Amino acid sequence: MLPIHRSSPRMPELPEITLYVHALERRIVGQPLERVRIVSPSLLRTVDPPVAAIEGRTVRGIRRLGKRVVLDMGDELFAVIHLMITGRFHWKRAAVAVPRKRAHAAFDFPTGTLLLTEAATTKRASLHIVRGEDALAAHDRGGVEPLAVDVAAFRDALTRENHTLKRALSDPRIVSGIGNAHSDEILLLARLSPVQRTRHLSDEDIARLYAAMQSSLREWIARLVEETGDDFPEHVTAFHPAMQAHGKFRQPCPQCGAPIQRIVYAQNETNYCARCQTDGRLLADRALSRLLREDWPRSLDELAAG
Repeated sequence: MLPIHRSSPRMPELPEITLYVHALERRIVGQPLERVRIVSPSLLRTVDPPVAAIEGRTVRGIRRLGKRVVLDMGDELFAVIHLMITGRFHWKRAAVAVPRKRAHAAFDFPTGTLLLTEAATTKRASLHIVRGEDALAAHDRGGVEPLAVDVAAFRDALTRENHTLKRALSDPRIVSGIGNAHSDEILLLARLSPVQRTRHLSDEDIARLYAAMQSSLREWIARLVEETGDDFPEHVTAFHPAMQAHGKFRQPCPQCGAPIQRIVYAQNETNYCARCQTDGRLLADRALSRLLREDWPRSLDELAAG
């Protein structure tokens, strides 16, 4: 079972959403969705098709769309679930009672019940029922898929606008599925500064970043799947004790031993190694205040919109 991290939850990113998809495929693909019990009105964001349209249908497949989980219910009918920051899935016995606190919905299958909960008092998780691939595509923010894109298309996406690397990697319009946590891991592995501008990257820099992105994401998917085993993943968050940079402020960098540094802006943070990534220079918050205002998400909702 995955280790529990006691700090504030991190939004699930590509590896964590992929873990959910892997676990759900084994449990509900080929199974009929008998009933959907929605207890939080804020969850359902669509009225046509109604939620009843997916009841009684067999799940044909599950896919990831950015940071969303998509249930393919056949006949081009899809349930699109965005967990946002504190939404989580739980697998329980069939027809289990829905908890009164923090529960949004229960999806009942013959084999068990999938609970959707959200820890935050401000409810941001969402469920959309859509019909047709075009309607589903409207939920795609447009970023390239990091494990499917080739290096040339990655370069084009990265340099279309001139952002900091941290912002570019975590912007769903540029790269799909990567957020605050895994961008830190990728940039440390690539030995690139989080505030380096994308249009100032050399071809060698982009090739190194591309390789680090693919390597890091694949490693984390494999690690999470292996650690979870046959269990359903609980305590899912985009933090793991084995991470090298994210959440490791003042701890030694695994690559060089220097203490990991941190930039904090509102409720977002960037963790980096000054020795490995910035030629030994510390990135002071005050000096970066103008840059951060211009090039970082302005709110939790903007950060979570991926």
